[in-house]
Amino acid sequence: MKNGTLFILLVVLFSGCKESTTENKQHKASFVKLVNPFIGTGGHGHTYPGATVPFGMVQVSPDNGISSWDWCSGYHYSDSIIAGFSHLHLSGTGIGDLADILFMPTNKAIDLTFNTTSRDSLPYKSSYSHTNEKSSPGYYQVFLEDPKVNVELTSSLRTAYHKYTFTEKSEQSVVIDLGFAINWDKALKSSITIEDDHTISGYRFSTGWAKNQKVFFVATFSKPISKYTLVENQNSIDGQSVDGEKAKAQLFFNAEDSNELLAKVAVSSVSIANAKENLDSGDFNFEKVREDAESTWNTALSKITIETPVDSLKTIFYTALYHAQLAPVTFSDKNGQFRKGNDSIVTATNYTAYSTLSLWDTFRAENPLLTLIAPDKTSDIINSMLAYYGTKNILPVWTLYANETNCMTGYHSIPVIVDAYQKGIKGFDAEKAYEAMKATMMQDERGLNLYKKYGYVPYNLLDESVTITLEYAFDDWCVAQMAKALGKEDDYKYFLNRSKAYQYVFDPETGFMRGKSDDGVSWNEPFDPKHSNHREHTDYTEGNAWQHSWFVPQDVENLV
Repeated sequence: MKNGTLFILLVVLFSGCKESTTENKQHKASFVKLVNPFIGTGGHGHTYPGATVPFGMVQVSPDNGISSWDWCSGYHYSDSIIAGFSHLHLSGTGIGDLADILFMPTNKAIDLTFNTTSRDSLPYKSSYSHTNEKSSPGYYQVFLEDPKVNVELTSSLRTAYHKYTFTEKSEQSVVIDLGFAINWDKALKSSITIEDDHTISGYRFSTGWAKNQKVFFVATFSKPISKYTLVENQNSIDGQSVDGEKAKAQLFFNAEDSNELLAKVAVSSVSIANAKENLDSGDFNFEKVREDAESTWNTALSKITIETPVDSLKTIFYTALYHAQLAPVTFSDKNGQFRKGNDSIVTATNYTAYSTLSLWDTFRAENPLLTLIAPDKTSDIINSMLAYYGTKNILPVWTLYANETNCMTGYHSIPVIVDAYQKGIKGFDAEKAYEAMKATMMQDERGLNLYKKYGYVPYNLLDESVTITLEYAFDDWCVAQMAKALGKEDDYKYFLNRSKAYQYVFDPETGFMRGKSDDGVSWNEPFDPKHSNHREHTDYTEGNAWQHSWFVPQDVENLV
């Protein structure tokens, strides 16, 4: 009887384990279904709905063609026109750039010599409806109503995939417009070459938020190119190559054998040769790449599981976790090479170089999150910062495609490095990192000369003085912690003392951090703790005294 009971218990236990394993597999497979990439594409969210993989080099996504603040990502949910699908995008930023290498399928010959001055004059644009549009991690689909073409996009780490389904017997064509630009971006020099009947290559050099951006690309198609037209500005060009400020091409394909046309596109900051090496080998197995992208996202999203019966909360959480892994983006090529801000080409050895380091926006939350869910990425990000330091002798502030934008306040590479080191993350040279941190906080750029002279930044000598003072004080404290960990006692004492700079701008009468004059006594008057002004004639960065006065994370007890 005992043996019979034991047998039944074992059967029940085994069944329960099997059922639990099945549930876990189903649970893991469902993470991408909890993400809604359209969240943030409306309002002031500035996110894009297109296809990429975690920290991917390419972000292939629709562009509405509007130059306006809410179109920083290239797309806004309120819109109903698509200008094309470009391969580089920013998510969540307050400044717009990228949208490089625009592809647009169409079903007719287009006059590309026409001078386009706005979206309204683009001859290849198309209307679309959200009822015929879908997005999930690693995949995007939309039906273009004017040429009646269904567009599907997916991506691997360094290659974007396009799948165009045309209507029966309609003309099959793709426009490539390297002159296309939105927001701060402007093409300076571009080129397209028809390499063979399946392949094109080229480059696009531009200026914008990134003042010196160089993108090289290669694209290969599933069908031979039957004919083509090349245009530079308003002139048709004979031959197989076009060079100029705004190079354009229209490619035509035979429609008889299939309604589908597929393309693979890869980019590089270094060269066309590197773009070719970055391009995935093999066939155009769109569905396999889509499945792989979904699987990659499932793994990335499964690092955190939440317990709630409320589906909307799951969607909010996992969409946020998805957005947190869109950037920084892979910047080094398959062979490790990448371009630096001084146009030199270097090789990332034993790490992947990353760009789009939006550090003021990410050091408080996203970077600490990545130390938990992607520690290998964290060490690579730090090595990318140190490569930047090797050129500028200063750690990066906000780097975009090898360019320093110097956007926002503080030097928040520093807390990112210290947080990683104190959590035991290896893979970078701690002594070199400390050297970079100390050198950065001892130089004179971006108000540090005033900070060192007065012990704080006077409001009458530099805008955003309170925020800058508070953030430099925190950065100093972080340098002190690294110095202590590495046994540099004198440096520890020096930077710890400097980290008390917040005390200079604390006004005990009002209880707020306030702008103080270089006389060391006078406060900025009149004072309203609720008042906020953007960037100029303000003591606070994108906020007010009520928001910024609490930023003393290094010394909370003393602040209290």
